[in-house]
Amino acid sequence: MGFSFSFAGDDIEEDAQVPSPVHPSQTKPGKPAESSSASSAAGAFPVQGKPLLPPTQHALDHLLSRLPSKIAFSLLDVHLGDGRILRLPRRELWDVRVQLMAEENTDNPSESEAGLGDHDVKTGIYEGGFKSWESSVDLVKVLARENVSNALLQDPCVVVELGCGTALPSLALFQWALGERTSEQKHPLVLALADYNPSVLALVTLPNLILAWALLRRGGNPMLEEAFTPDGELELSPELVDAFRQTLSSDRITLSFLSGAWSSEFVDLLYRSGVPADLASTTQKTLLLGSETIYSPFALESFSNALLSILQLERRERSGGDARALIAAKRLYFGVGGSLDDFVDKMRGLGASVRTLAEETQGVHRGVVECVLS
Repeated sequence: MGFSFSFAGDDIEEDAQVPSPVHPSQTKPGKPAESSSASSAAGAFPVQGKPLLPPTQHALDHLLSRLPSKIAFSLLDVHLGDGRILRLPRRELWDVRVQLMAEENTDNPSESEAGLGDHDVKTGIYEGGFKSWESSVDLVKVLARENVSNALLQDPCVVVELGCGTALPSLALFQWALGERTSEQKHPLVLALADYNPSVLALVTLPNLILAWALLRRGGNPMLEEAFTPDGELELSPELVDAFRQTLSSDRITLSFLSGAWSSEFVDLLYRSGVPADLASTTQKTLLLGSETIYSPFALESFSNALLSILQLERRERSGGDARALIAAKRLYFGVGGSLDDFVDKMRGLGASVRTLAEETQGVHRGVVECVLS
């Protein structure tokens, strides 16, 4: 089943939006994936007779090997208040199409084609990750207002973005971690990015992280300066990719990528992958992020259960730690059945405490809530 949300332009559509042009003077500031099994009866997007994508971990080197020679991008300005503007890069959707047409094969042609077609979502095949959604911008604003970046300076942190897509919230945290931490403050940081579709992780999530790093670190770096073309593209030379890897290592940042449906197997895989040993016994902070992840009753049910499982694991494994979830969504998904109020009721029914952090009443009503275990 495929459908569009039809929110009358309230969401961020790459092809419809006039992007901010990027010029060199404008912005200064291997191992193949391994799969685990997943039951077709559990997860976020059940389709009768169709198995769900199994939870799968994707090694950074494997995803880096899929990068094209260059990527085109635009900048999204997020107004944080008090005159502050955060500029987040996003790979152009037309550039993703060019890469797919140039490749002889994709991991899953049906989900790539669906994601680049007319549907916002095609249930069980493609879950909307190529597009950026307005609620993800709401979440970025809340992260700034809540001074979440302070945690990145003071403690080891694990950030898990469920249904990451273009990963705007994680991009903001990544930029803050790269730009605000001194050498004495570089505690381990894990960014675990999860999307239903592996092609989304390879084609937009990782490229956006590389863009965010290159834009932030280009000042005074001739190699990065030369990598930006006048046409708003970034050339991905082997030297640039190696420099990206070196930055992750020196800044103690681990990137972990997972795909597949939300399920108990997904949660198990999340905790078997990507967390460095020096975080295992600490009282690190854990932050779970999600935007536009509860748009249907099926998605709401499995997302809520996965979220609760992670919070319970955090409490059991790290009693001295600090785990919370920040979830952004529309108040009601017309014609689909999901709603933010239903999610709040569900989480409270499962024993979590929920409070509202932000509300948007202009246009399509939206909100951001915090969930913690009572």
